[in-house]
Amino acid sequence: MSHPLDTLAPAPRTRRPWLPYAGVALLLALITAGLWPRALPVELAAVSRGLLVTSVEDEGRTRVTQRYTIAAPVSGTLQRIPFKAGAPVVAGQTVLATLATGAPDLLDARALAQAEARLASALSTQSQAEARLASVQASLRQANADRDRAAALAAQGVLSNQENELAATRALTAAQDERAATFALAVARHEVTQARATLARGLDPAATPQSLALTAPVSGFVLRVYEESSRPIAAGTPLLEIGDPTDLEVVVEVLSRDAVAIRPGAPVVLERWGGSAPLAARVRLVEPAAFTKISALGVEEQRVNVIADLTSPAAARPSLGDAYRVEARVITAELANVLRAPAGALFQLNGRWHTYVADGSRARLREVTPGLSDGLLTEIVSGLAEGDRVVVYPPDTLTDGKRIRALIP
Repeated sequence: MSHPLDTLAPAPRTRRPWLPYAGVALLLALITAGLWPRALPVELAAVSRGLLVTSVEDEGRTRVTQRYTIAAPVSGTLQRIPFKAGAPVVAGQTVLATLATGAPDLLDARALAQAEARLASALSTQSQAEARLASVQASLRQANADRDRAAALAAQGVLSNQENELAATRALTAAQDERAATFALAVARHEVTQARATLARGLDPAATPQSLALTAPVSGFVLRVYEESSRPIAAGTPLLEIGDPTDLEVVVEVLSRDAVAIRPGAPVVLERWGGSAPLAARVRLVEPAAFTKISALGVEEQRVNVIADLTSPAAARPSLGDAYRVEARVITAELANVLRAPAGALFQLNGRWHTYVADGSRARLREVTPGLSDGLLTEIVSGLAEGDRVVVYPPDTLTDGKRIRALIP
């Protein structure tokens, strides 16, 4: 018979010999997991096909295409000029300034010789201006015909868009040349009139002090008034500057290495000029000579003037005037359906361009051949295929074959 207290005795303890080993294994697993190299978080972007537009961006300033400086043809006393900048003038009608000339100056033998030479020079300049205008008008008619013909062929798909744009650019340039030649002829005729009036007074033996009225050679607006108060002035003193502020061109100072890629006829986008929408322009001339300019950081730069004609109508820029600042973006190339990759994914290694391509969870170093770039996207000539995912701005710790993890799946 068992004792009642026997039922309260503890059961014998079961031995577990594997428990220490399990603890050691768990500890090793935790250490291994802690020391195992983690996947490096990176930003991935896909290589795609599409449009790539390259451009050169720099500051520019506007200026009146055709301007004329009114100067005193003879010495005399200038009467007060009543005009202010912005006043409208009409060719041959508006009296810009009045000079009280002295008869002894006009009757002087030297002054007479100078007046005769000036008249002969003015007549020669007028003849050249007339011939120039006739030549330019013929070129304009031909350029307009070529433009219309090119537009018709381009609509039929026979002519490329580039050749069509070049024909339109030649027509636009010819129109600007025709305007410039017309302006030059008006100025030349005005010079002839002034020279004849000066010579006629000098040849008159009964000449007495009289007033000489200087009329506007062309229609437009007063841009600047150099001499406003009444005072004695010498011959050749600048008095006013007139022109048409709606007839503007843009001068963009670009680095010489960027100017090499700019061609006449290239489109230009003018931004941050003060209006609500960008303005359009087209390159007319890339000056052949560069000049040295000191940058804001004190670095010498070789810069080139790029001249562009505004093609946006004057109604779209009513407040834009002479010498205004603009931000110009000159389009140097437009490539359609090209293979593009983010510019930040490319880097140089041993003098050659490379990138990291995502191969599953690994990064593979690959050599590539880049082409043109717009600063954000770069053309890929070889080394990548459409759909490849590349590492953008790879960190210094990334190496070939290292595990990676996309920051944004």
